[in-house]
Amino acid sequence: MRRIVLAVASTVAGLVLLFSYRTSTSTSTGMAATAVTSSGGSSGDGSSGVSSGSTTLTGSEVNTRWGVVQVQITVNAGRIVNAGTVQVPDHNPRDVEINRVAVPILNSEAVAAQNAKIDVVSGATVTSDGYIRSLQSAIDAAHLS
Repeated sequence: MRRIVLAVASTVAGLVLLFSYRTSTSTSTGMAATAVTSSGGSSGDGSSGVSSGSTTLTGSEVNTRWGVVQVQITVNAGRIVNAGTVQVPDHNPRDVEINRVAVPILNSEAVAAQNAKIDVVSGATVTSDGYIRSLQSAIDAAHLS
Protein backbone atom coordinates (compact mmCIF):
# COMPACT_ATOMS: atom_id res chain seq x y z
CA MET A 1 0.00 0.00 0.00
CA ARG A 2 2.87 2.39 0.80
CA ARG A 3 4.37 1.78 -2.61
CA ILE A 4 1.14 2.65 -4.38
CA VAL A 5 0.75 5.90 -2.44
CA LEU A 6 4.39 6.79 -3.08
CA ALA A 7 4.07 6.00 -6.79
CA VAL A 8 0.90 8.10 -7.16
CA ALA A 9 2.42 11.01 -5.24
CA SER A 10 5.59 10.88 -7.35
CA THR A 11 3.58 10.77 -10.55
CA VAL A 12 1.45 13.74 -9.52
CA ALA A 13 4.55 15.72 -8.49
CA GLY A 14 6.24 14.90 -11.78
CA LEU A 15 3.19 15.98 -13.78
CA VAL A 16 2.93 19.24 -11.86
CA LEU A 17 6.59 20.00 -12.58
CA LEU A 18 6.20 19.02 -16.22
CA PHE A 19 3.19 21.24 -16.84
CA SER A 20 4.65 24.20 -14.95
CA TYR A 21 7.84 24.21 -17.07
CA ARG A 22 7.96 27.26 -19.33
CA THR A 23 9.11 26.20 -22.77
CA SER A 24 9.46 29.65 -24.31
CA THR A 25 10.15 33.09 -22.93
CA SER A 26 10.77 34.69 -26.31
CA THR A 27 9.49 38.26 -26.47
CA SER A 28 10.38 41.28 -28.47
CA THR A 29 11.21 44.57 -26.78
CA GLY A 30 9.06 46.34 -29.32
CA MET A 31 11.82 48.76 -30.23
CA ALA A 32 11.68 49.99 -33.79
CA ALA A 33 14.56 49.47 -36.14
CA THR A 34 16.80 52.45 -36.64
CA ALA A 35 19.02 53.69 -39.40
CA VAL A 36 22.57 53.77 -38.11
CA THR A 37 24.61 55.28 -40.89
CA SER A 38 24.24 56.54 -44.38
CA SER A 39 27.55 56.87 -46.13
CA GLY A 40 28.43 58.77 -49.23
CA GLY A 41 31.49 56.62 -49.95
CA SER A 42 33.06 53.32 -49.13
CA SER A 43 35.38 52.90 -46.16
CA GLY A 44 38.96 53.97 -46.54
CA ASP A 45 40.41 50.50 -46.18
CA GLY A 46 38.09 49.01 -48.79
CA SER A 47 37.31 46.06 -46.54
CA SER A 48 33.56 46.55 -46.36
CA GLY A 49 32.85 45.65 -49.96
CA VAL A 50 29.89 48.05 -49.80
CA SER A 51 29.72 50.83 -52.38
CA SER A 52 28.67 54.43 -51.89
CA GLY A 53 25.12 55.36 -51.06
CA SER A 54 24.56 52.43 -48.73
CA THR A 55 22.53 52.67 -45.54
CA THR A 56 23.02 50.53 -42.47
CA LEU A 57 19.92 49.72 -40.44
CA THR A 58 19.74 47.97 -37.11
CA GLY A 59 16.76 45.77 -36.33
CA SER A 60 14.96 45.72 -33.03
CA GLU A 61 16.41 43.86 -30.07
CA VAL A 62 14.63 40.53 -29.68
CA ASN A 63 14.75 38.89 -26.27
CA THR A 64 15.01 35.12 -26.52
CA ARG A 65 15.23 32.55 -23.76
CA TRP A 66 19.04 32.54 -24.17
CA GLY A 67 19.62 36.27 -24.61
CA VAL A 68 19.18 39.23 -26.94
CA VAL A 69 19.50 38.88 -30.72
CA GLN A 70 19.85 41.98 -32.86
CA VAL A 71 20.55 42.13 -36.60
CA GLN A 72 22.08 44.87 -38.72
CA ILE A 73 21.74 45.09 -42.50
CA THR A 74 23.35 47.26 -45.12
CA VAL A 75 21.12 48.29 -47.99
CA ASN A 76 22.29 49.72 -51.32
CA ALA A 77 20.02 50.49 -54.27
CA GLY A 78 17.11 48.71 -52.60
CA ARG A 79 19.02 45.47 -51.99
CA ILE A 80 20.48 43.92 -48.87
CA VAL A 81 24.21 43.82 -49.55
CA ASN A 82 25.36 42.76 -46.08
CA ALA A 83 23.82 41.29 -42.94
CA GLY A 84 25.36 40.81 -39.53
CA THR A 85 24.56 40.70 -35.87
CA VAL A 86 24.98 43.40 -33.27
CA GLN A 87 24.07 41.08 -30.40
CA VAL A 88 23.70 37.33 -29.98
CA PRO A 89 23.60 35.21 -26.83
CA ASP A 90 27.13 34.66 -25.52
CA HIS A 91 26.64 33.93 -21.83
CA ASN A 92 28.37 30.57 -21.93
CA PRO A 93 30.73 28.57 -24.16
CA ARG A 94 27.85 26.59 -25.68
CA ASP A 95 26.10 29.81 -26.83
CA VAL A 96 29.34 31.00 -28.41
CA GLU A 97 29.89 27.65 -30.13
CA ILE A 98 26.35 27.50 -31.52
CA ASN A 99 26.33 31.09 -32.75
CA ARG A 100 29.80 30.86 -34.29
CA VAL A 101 28.29 28.34 -36.72
CA ALA A 102 24.72 29.64 -37.00
CA VAL A 103 25.23 33.38 -37.46
CA PRO A 104 27.32 33.23 -40.68
CA ILE A 105 24.70 30.89 -42.18
CA LEU A 106 21.86 33.22 -41.20
CA ASN A 107 23.77 36.24 -42.54
CA SER A 108 24.38 34.66 -45.94
CA GLU A 109 20.79 33.38 -46.14
CA ALA A 110 19.45 36.88 -45.44
CA VAL A 111 21.53 38.40 -48.24
CA ALA A 112 20.65 35.60 -50.65
CA ALA A 113 16.91 35.69 -49.88
CA GLN A 114 16.62 39.50 -49.77
CA ASN A 115 13.91 39.04 -47.13
CA ALA A 116 13.32 37.44 -43.74
CA LYS A 117 11.85 34.23 -45.16
CA ILE A 118 14.90 32.15 -44.32
CA ASP A 119 15.23 28.74 -42.73
CA VAL A 120 16.20 28.31 -39.11
CA VAL A 121 19.59 26.74 -38.47
CA SER A 122 19.32 23.28 -36.93
CA GLY A 123 20.62 23.34 -33.37
CA ALA A 124 20.17 27.12 -33.16
CA THR A 125 16.40 27.44 -33.37
CA VAL A 126 16.06 30.06 -30.65
CA THR A 127 18.80 32.27 -32.10
CA SER A 128 17.37 31.76 -35.61
CA ASP A 129 13.89 32.83 -34.53
CA GLY A 130 15.26 35.96 -32.85
CA TYR A 131 17.44 36.68 -35.88
CA ILE A 132 14.49 36.42 -38.27
CA ARG A 133 12.33 38.74 -36.15
CA SER A 134 15.08 41.36 -35.83
CA LEU A 135 15.91 41.03 -39.53
CA GLN A 136 12.28 41.65 -40.44
CA SER A 137 12.22 44.85 -38.39
CA ALA A 138 15.34 46.12 -40.17
CA ILE A 139 13.83 45.22 -43.55
CA ASP A 140 10.62 47.04 -42.59
CA ALA A 141 12.63 50.13 -41.61
CA ALA A 142 14.41 50.00 -44.97
CA HIS A 143 11.03 49.85 -46.72
CA LEU A 144 12.06 46.77 -48.68
CA SER A 145 9.34 44.43 -49.88
